[in-house]
Amino acid sequence: MRIPAAILTLLAGMALVLTGLWVGQNINLLPEDASLNAPVYDELFKVLFSIGTILLIGIAGLIVYSLVRFRRVSGDSGDGVAIEGNLPLEILWTAIPAVVVLFVGIYSYDIYDRMGGMAPLNDHSMHAMHSEPADGRTWAGISPVAQVGEGESAPLPIDVTAMQFAFIFHYPEAGITAGELHVPLGQPVALTMKANDVIHAFWVPQFRLKQDVIPGQPTLLSFTATRPGRYPIVCAELCGPYHGGMRSTVVVEEPQTFADWVAQNSPAASPEAPTAVQS
Repeated sequence: MRIPAAILTLLAGMALVLTGLWVGQNINLLPEDASLNAPVYDELFKVLFSIGTILLIGIAGLIVYSLVRFRRVSGDSGDGVAIEGNLPLEILWTAIPAVVVLFVGIYSYDIYDRMGGMAPLNDHSMHAMHSEPADGRTWAGISPVAQVGEGESAPLPIDVTAMQFAFIFHYPEAGITAGELHVPLGQPVALTMKANDVIHAFWVPQFRLKQDVIPGQPTLLSFTATRPGRYPIVCAELCGPYHGGMRSTVVVEEPQTFADWVAQNSPAASPEAPTAVQS
């Protein structure tokens, strides 16, 4: 009994889709995730990886099948059969890519929005994070995980300056300037970034974050680290002859370890003025 071609095509399509879904869910090509943003981005990557796998196997498989099934028979020197068109097939191979592209576009927009990508680059509300605490204490004098609400940590403001060919990190409320970015585990961090010369890019692969740093236009980036460790900061925008060497490190530390680092690197308190001696 010969199986109809339509049923074979349906079975092959189902096998192709299941294979693509398995590959997308079980093969991970990304580095370890170390921020709250990472799982959100990874969801999108798995979907795109599944779609890409389905397209690759499907197109390559169809080409190989056609090369074998419709190859020229030995001794046949005639022309092939003239095919003028197949309207249902043309509608099918136009509709499926259109639906896939529309789905990917909507889903990508949703992920981008959830990661804060639609927020204005110069949102003034972010700059409020640089203000002094309400009780007048300086940042160096309070816990780096000071609570702003039940279950919420106060964002840590850090100024980032990009230049050929280095990143400089300044903690405005602690008076610390460093060549490495130190952040506490589990606390939101708000970066205000500027470039002194050309366009740079701040990229931490493990955080799944990349933001251009543009001269004359401060850009903002926020994240919350979820895994202690040292992770590379890479300039992902061609910025000159030594662009490949423009790297730094973000050090994610336990809150107490971070507090110790702040205490060790904060400028010494200025001595109080001597009091007058009573006669």
